[in-house]
Amino acid sequence: MTLKPTLLAASLSLGLLTATLPVLSHAAAPATATSQAVAWQEAGADADIERAFAQARSEKKPLLLYWGAKWCPPCNQLKATLFNRQDFIEQTRAFVAVHIDGDSPGAQKLGTRFKVRGYPTMILFTADGAELTRLPGEIDAPQVLKVMQLGLAGGRPVKAVLADARAGKKLNVNEWRLLGFYSWESDQDQLLPQAQVPALLAQLATAAQSVDPETGTRLWLKSLSASENGKGVSADAAQRERVAKLLASPTESRTLVDVISNGAPDILRALAPQAGPERTALQAQLETALKRFEADTSLSRADRLQALNARVDLARLDVAKTELYPKLNPALVKEVKDQAARADREITDGYERQAVISSAAYLLGQTGQWKDSDELLKAGLAKSHSPYYLMSGLANNAKKQGRKDEALRWSEEAFNKSQGPATRLQWGAGYVANLVELAPQDSERIEKTAALLFNEAAQDKGSFYERSARSLQRVGKSLQQWNAKGQFDPSIKRLRAQLDGICAKVEVADKQRATCEALLPKPGKAG
Repeated sequence: MTLKPTLLAASLSLGLLTATLPVLSHAAAPATATSQAVAWQEAGADADIERAFAQARSEKKPLLLYWGAKWCPPCNQLKATLFNRQDFIEQTRAFVAVHIDGDSPGAQKLGTRFKVRGYPTMILFTADGAELTRLPGEIDAPQVLKVMQLGLAGGRPVKAVLADARAGKKLNVNEWRLLGFYSWESDQDQLLPQAQVPALLAQLATAAQSVDPETGTRLWLKSLSASENGKGVSADAAQRERVAKLLASPTESRTLVDVISNGAPDILRALAPQAGPERTALQAQLETALKRFEADTSLSRADRLQALNARVDLARLDVAKTELYPKLNPALVKEVKDQAARADREITDGYERQAVISSAAYLLGQTGQWKDSDELLKAGLAKSHSPYYLMSGLANNAKKQGRKDEALRWSEEAFNKSQGPATRLQWGAGYVANLVELAPQDSERIEKTAALLFNEAAQDKGSFYERSARSLQRVGKSLQQWNAKGQFDPSIKRLRAQLDGICAKVEVADKQRATCEALLPKPGKAG
């Protein structure tokens, strides 16, 4: 699990942005019961999208697309801290706002169209339908508003801006900010292959520094975070000194809190790859800044918890990922326990609980407090609108500790309680994978569960697209591994026959047909 910050209380500095909109302040009030909510238009088919774009062209408004799911913690964080704010609601009236629920019929096909995978993703389009930019799930409110400002100011699509930047052409401050706040993590190779991103970010950082130092620093830190353990990074004293100066400044580090909190371990590995005085000093500087973020009450609880998560990651830097009971500073372990208990005690909003409790439980596990982690998850079941998400956490906890029967019991219950076609395929794929790994001899249960998933897939026309397709591919891969020696051929033949009937109902020209047929390839055919 990756904790994702939503830095909703950071100050908004719009600088040279030309459009004028109300600024989101720290004290912005949530929408009241009588306030009008964001006027989301629900979309589940191409016709819905085309209608929304037609409206955008007619009204000369940009279009804001939000892709999410009921259970997703970062989606719930947005609902708890951004979508319900009156100032944000007011600003969205300048856009055509479209919501795609990942579990609505046809949603996964739209996911393929827009090349979106992770929940949540927000994409901003120009009035004529060109993609201006996309925002990552951890985006904070001020960053959202900055990009919304760019949309209203008639900014150019990020693809065109990047092409000019790579060609050495001059960009203005707004255009550099578009690149600085772009969701490189969810780009899906639209702008360039993912492997080329770290080097590109470093080049952009250098070019941006003289025009917009803050964006230049943001891009530089992102390049460090994206590098593979510092590959391609010159880990010299000058770079470490630059980071140290940034971390020592409460104001400068605060504007980059999302990058620092998310990337602290990667930044440390990049600039101090070996244990020694340099790493010790830089780790202490990161620790000081992260503690400052934790104490910053203008940040959301999820953001403060992310800072604590980064501190735990730093403490575990040289600890094996499989180590269940790491030897950590007792004060840090106690702080994790105290913060988890406080979150459980104080959070009453259902959306915020969904965003925070599972993350707190994860942190308890990372610090070896497995009993407390289980108790927190169990206590949250009755309070969660999507308890199956917490049940998956309980299954993972039990699995890590070798409690196979308990892991399978929670995994099965999570699948049974899951709701929505895409979600059920995702949870079902996880259950099948656990069965194959933990109880491969239980052929009856494995076959029965796989058959149920294939039957459910047949009921949803979007099952062989995007996230649902990947869930089914995971099922197919698990089954092939399970039958690697041919010992379960009878079960596989029955499942393949079931799939053949499902695939035959898909039009030959439909790309879903090939996806379906590749799930359980016949002997002699490539998978």
